[in-house]
Amino acid sequence: MQKTKAIILAGGNGTRLYPLTSIVSKQLQPVYDKPMIYYPLATLMLSGIKDILLITTPHDAPHFKSLLGDGSQWGISLSYVEQHEPKGIAEAFIYGKEFIGSDQVCLILGDNLFYGKLDFLRNAIQNNKGATIFGYPVQDPERYGVVEFDANGTVLSIEEKPSHPKSQYAIPGLYVFDNRVISIAEHLKPSDRGELEITDVQKEYLSLNALQVEKMGRGIAWLDTGTPESLLEAGEFIHAIEKRQNLKIACLEEIALRMGYIDSTLFEHLLLKLPKSSYKEYCARVFNEIQSA
Repeated sequence: MQKTKAIILAGGNGTRLYPLTSIVSKQLQPVYDKPMIYYPLATLMLSGIKDILLITTPHDAPHFKSLLGDGSQWGISLSYVEQHEPKGIAEAFIYGKEFIGSDQVCLILGDNLFYGKLDFLRNAIQNNKGATIFGYPVQDPERYGVVEFDANGTVLSIEEKPSHPKSQYAIPGLYVFDNRVISIAEHLKPSDRGELEITDVQKEYLSLNALQVEKMGRGIAWLDTGTPESLLEAGEFIHAIEKRQNLKIACLEEIALRMGYIDSTLFEHLLLKLPKSSYKEYCARVFNEIQSA
């Protein structure tokens, strides 16, 4: 199986969350008890990806580096690129060209949260033969990019915020592309908004008959945290799940240990460095449970 790298796009101005974002990046805002960026990072780690590039602004890059470091504490590799001006999601592949190299790449938007079994993503990474996008059933598809597909998962059409959607499946901010995506992105023309549109990348793969869609089932929750209301709703959702199950979502130390990215010795070292908090208490409980298993 070919190697897969990943890009987290955490740039932009986050104007819809102003004044929250006047000082701190949207992706550093809290979603209940953790910074937002922990959640897409957890999704990638749980899908088996360990080589990750984070694209952000020159202003926010030092904050991300201070929070996440180089990722070695979790057994992964984190690198950074600064984006001086956001010019569309597809621009991530141009910024990430050197990082991607000759591998395939998974792109996740830094404000998209996924909860549930990630088999759909693991399957896409393993079986991708061009581009794989995801379909999530929503009540109001006209608010999103909408994908129409046949019974085999072959994409028939993609429309951005259509007035008469051809399906109920919205396209979340999570994509898998083979290495052709770099050349495709480099040859895109800016849209009327002056941006390199991810939809145009998908349409190019569609024209090559190389675009597939994976459905997200009932066991998956997709949360977009781009507005104050959706940020609050995401926090309430995470709180409810964690309180009910007495488990933490997107605890990166736990994920690293359970995925085998780090051993118990390194985990114990991380535990000693954590400040006194409920987060540390949870990590200690995880460690004790695994040690006594």
